[in-house]
Amino acid sequence: MKVKINGKYEEVGSTLNITGLLISKGLSCERVVVEHNRRIIPKEEIGAIALKEDDDLEIVSFVGGG
Repeated sequence: MKVKINGKYEEVGSTLNITGLLISKGLSCERVVVEHNRRIIPKEEIGAIALKEDDDLEIVSFVGGG
């Protein structure tokens, strides 16, 4: 299944939810904000959303530094 992630289409597993996608990319659910089809997803809902063909995701991660 293909979904758009940060403007680029990627092939992902067909039974993946947003949490599974983040884990597969090495991202922590606690350190990102996810927009799914133009809706910002509250952290407590991330695991409940199954991905579908052509979903549009924007993932923003927070990094520390100085």
